[in-house]
Amino acid sequence: METEASKFETSEISADFLASTPLLLESWKLCNLTYSNPTVPGSFVIDQVGEVGYVGFSAVQNVTELNLIGNQLVQIDSGVFLNLKGDDEVPPMVHAGFLHLFISVYSNSPEFQNKMLGLMEKCKALLFTGHGIGGAIATLAALWLKSHSSNHSVICFTFGSPLLGNESLAKAILREKWGGNFFNVVSKHDIVPRLLFSEFSPLTFVTGQLNGLLQLWVLAMTSQQLGHLASQLSDNIEMHAFHQRLSGHLAATATAQDNTMRSPYSPFGNYVFCSNEGAICLDNISAVVKMLHLLFIDSTVNSSITDHLSYGEVVTRVSHQFLKRRGFTQGVNMSDSSSDMGIASALGALGLPNLPQVQDLFTQQAWECLKKARQTGFTPNRNSVDLSRKLGKITPNRAQIEWYKASCDDSDDQMGYYDSFKLIRPSKKDSHVNMNRHKLGSFWNNVIRMVENNELPHDFHKRPKWVNASQFYKLLVEPLDIADYYRSGMHRTKGHYLKHGRERRYEIFDKWWRDRKVTDEYKKRTKYAGLTQDSCFWARVEEASEWVKNVMTLNDPQKLAQLWENINQFEQYAMRLVERKEVSKDVVAKNSSYSLWVDELKELKSQFMQSPPRSMFPGHFGGTLLN
Repeated sequence: METEASKFETSEISADFLASTPLLLESWKLCNLTYSNPTVPGSFVIDQVGEVGYVGFSAVQNVTELNLIGNQLVQIDSGVFLNLKGDDEVPPMVHAGFLHLFISVYSNSPEFQNKMLGLMEKCKALLFTGHGIGGAIATLAALWLKSHSSNHSVICFTFGSPLLGNESLAKAILREKWGGNFFNVVSKHDIVPRLLFSEFSPLTFVTGQLNGLLQLWVLAMTSQQLGHLASQLSDNIEMHAFHQRLSGHLAATATAQDNTMRSPYSPFGNYVFCSNEGAICLDNISAVVKMLHLLFIDSTVNSSITDHLSYGEVVTRVSHQFLKRRGFTQGVNMSDSSSDMGIASALGALGLPNLPQVQDLFTQQAWECLKKARQTGFTPNRNSVDLSRKLGKITPNRAQIEWYKASCDDSDDQMGYYDSFKLIRPSKKDSHVNMNRHKLGSFWNNVIRMVENNELPHDFHKRPKWVNASQFYKLLVEPLDIADYYRSGMHRTKGHYLKHGRERRYEIFDKWWRDRKVTDEYKKRTKYAGLTQDSCFWARVEEASEWVKNVMTLNDPQKLAQLWENINQFEQYAMRLVERKEVSKDVVAKNSSYSLWVDELKELKSQFMQSPPRSMFPGHFGGTLLN
């Protein structure tokens, strides 16, 4: 109960922790610097503070090209944003105008490219930031760097930034576990983060007005008379009409029982909602959408504008308030669960009534929203604990395969683990091994499914326990999958295993292993490894065996030259593995497929040494291959 009780409090604690670091203040300072040259739309500022590089993008843009009303979603360029690929029918998409603004900086600004390269050479950590539209560009820049460099820590802070892309984009970011790199600071009544929720509201009569209002905002953000210009915007008739329609639409959407009014745009990352009373941090997409709707309902035209133009005050206030945490639980019955106390504290930080008996309809919905987000937040950790139990339950299945391998490696037939299973005999022992192989595959497929559906903690794929367990499973079981693939003749109908038969889970585990934190330096082995360190080694042997057979039958000089090149490369690769003892002893067993391949290759070389058809094999005699 104690664990459950303390969970929800993290929404406010996370915001306090964030405010206690210099990141918020430094990010906003850089945003301010981007306004130093308001006559140049699309400007950016690059700075370095210690070992952290800062990149800020101006909100002063050529807004006439944006046309924020209407569905302007376009598919992202997979060449610019690597890894962001959707598994859904709908691909990841972003707002066309924002993408255009980023590409104009990314592709058409040698100054930006040169400064970024210099910054990346000096700094291992980079922070992108921007206010309003500048925040959308900063987000795309951060996604670009995350896609292309795993050597840099990347974080992005935006202030009052509009939504950027569709739900498929949000899911792709979650799958890559990048959500924790993005923090979106949103003032309680700021209208800009809600603009693209207007997709389904009847706003056609102001389609031509909104870009004009954005231009007025640009003027306000670069003017010394911010208050006067904000007042002018508040008195604008079109602004009143737009605010009224948007507020009504958000209220209707917040209380709707279905998704018919749902916007195609979706948030991602962490949202830091700020009010005069404090701040909370949410990372649950459904909760973020709900709070974006509910917090705006009691706004006025003036507050919706001034909240967007006053982030300097917001950041300063929040950064100081973490030092003096307020008691938002006054009036809450102390016998109530600490879950209710945590929700009351979060509502208080947003300036909402935190007593159930005085809540209006929308505050009650906010209460339920935060309660649901809290419950959802528990699920990944509970699932992780449950998976640990299941991993323990399947350990005997893995142990039986380990025992099978040991018995094969010590067998009198000297065939080894791989070939014994490939030439499987109808015995009870072999059928048990095959059954265990399928059980383990099913377990790990389920792990992958849960990871990709974000049903597990965001850092699950980095936890040593699971990285090591998946690697051990891959090294132990994939050779059996390869043996089964070639025993059943699948290579003749589908093609070789490496390109056409390998299960996706193994490719994912390869990535987990590559991305792990390596602390121990390489140590030279004194004996053969317990498991061959290349889980695809036997698939490479199978292909190499086919190459040797084809050498005897092909007459095309070019194809033969390529075959000998392939054979030579694999021979050198395998020799390195054996010399470094990175193979299990079953590889060098007398009657293993690899040992037989080595003998066959020696015989082939001997034949060609006696009467080499030199014209057919240019460049492959007298060298390393035929020594």
